Amino acid sequence: MGDAEQSPLTVTLRVPSSQSPVSLTLTANSLLIKGSNLQHVPLLHVLKAHFDPESRILNVAYLAERGGKKHSPLVNIEGKVEDGNAVSTTASWAENVLQACYEGLSVERSRRLLVFVNPHGGTKKAVSIFVKVVEPIFRAAGCGLDVIYTTHQGHAYEVVKESPLEYAAIITVSGDGLIHEVINGLSHHGNPIKALSTPVAPIPAGSGNGLSLNLLGIKDGFDVGLAALNVIKGRPMKVDLFSMTQGGKRSLSFMSQALGLMADLDLGTEHLRWMGDTRFMVGLLKGIAQLKPCPIQLSFKVAETDKHKMAEHLVTSRKEFEKDNISGSLPSNSITKMPERSALPPLNYLPDDADGWTSFNEPLIYVYAGKGPYVGRDFMAFPVSLPNDGLIDVSVMPLSPRMDILAAISGAAEGENYWKSSIKYVKAHAYRVKPLKPKGNLSVDGESFPFEEFQVEVHQGLGRFLSMYGQYAVDFASQNPASGQFD
Repeated sequence: MGDAEQSPLTVTLRVPSSQSPVSLTLTANSLLIKGSNLQHVPLLHVLKAHFDPESRILNVAYLAERGGKKHSPLVNIEGKVEDGNAVSTTASWAENVLQACYEGLSVERSRRLLVFVNPHGGTKKAVSIFVKVVEPIFRAAGCGLDVIYTTHQGHAYEVVKESPLEYAAIITVSGDGLIHEVINGLSHHGNPIKALSTPVAPIPAGSGNGLSLNLLGIKDGFDVGLAALNVIKGRPMKVDLFSMTQGGKRSLSFMSQALGLMADLDLGTEHLRWMGDTRFMVGLLKGIAQLKPCPIQLSFKVAETDKHKMAEHLVTSRKEFEKDNISGSLPSNSITKMPERSALPPLNYLPDDADGWTSFNEPLIYVYAGKGPYVGRDFMAFPVSLPNDGLIDVSVMPLSPRMDILAAISGAAEGENYWKSSIKYVKAHAYRVKPLKPKGNLSVDGESFPFEEFQVEVHQGLGRFLSMYGQYAVDFASQNPASGQFD
């Protein structure tokens, strides 16, 4: 805390909107604000403490609890410091607050951000969300903003491909599709490894917001105020990215690849984007009613097939993280520390390599592969997924009667479907798909791709997302069944 002992623990203000003085006390973990009532504001939520010695005006900004509101609101307290507080000690107090809520949390102040706002995505509320909620929070925290309102598909890709890499983070105010675009733009930068080390963070404003759910949790995943706080206070978290090769072309995926029923419910509900992520449940029910087999040949480079072992490893990994992550340090500009390379990591698995690959030969309803537990608020598709384990989780549903499918998918919001014996689950180093018929849907990070042969492999820790928790903010607490072996 530096000079904390030489500055007052409590500062008292005369706030115009309050009949009685307001006192602010800095503690080890929070800012206590006492006016008509007492509030404990976690240091994580404190954004600003600025004192003007000439006017004796102190301004403190923080993010309040959401309560019954849609998002956590920004609160500004501004008032004249009472004469009992010396100017020098009040200025020192304000600086101590900033040190506690930034450097004390291993976070740099006043981040410079590149922000993409998609006016046309999802429910078409991105502009309003940014202007009314998100931008004021960024400004309160002293962030430098370069804001781009996207005008066409590929706009963000074009910008980040030529980016000077001088930003602390790249922010998307949209859905998961714009994140896919940004990551692929970074992958085509002149220095892709350095570019991909620039952290990316979402503000959920699309019809698909899986990444936000994984970073903030099911309770807070749609809170755009907390998403903005994550941009300000989150630290870079290493995440695996996937190379997808198809027709001689290579692209990156950060979240999921879907075929069969799961692709149909996504791409087949594009006209229902106005519904938000509710459209996926509508698509699921429609898909089960129609029930079309997925005409593909699937094979993978297996790492683990035992569901019990995968669930146990998840618990162990979380405990180790909590033990080792008591405190950490964050460089003021971590991307400058990365080596410059002229190419992405080489592909380890060639299309004609058949050694060590396992085939799944049963008729399928869907294949769903990805990283990050949630793909939507109603579906924890990959409950044992870890951000940086170097593996991709693959979920497979063999052809089954409709009632069995409904039973298997029940409890999907909590990940309970993971334990259903009818759903096969694999952690793999890579997998490949060969369509057996010309027509079908392939969805990659929610975007439509040609229904053609492709292969996916994992690049451990290639990307970065901002996270206030350092791991997925997801609790998977399903009961273990008698058997979890893939067969």
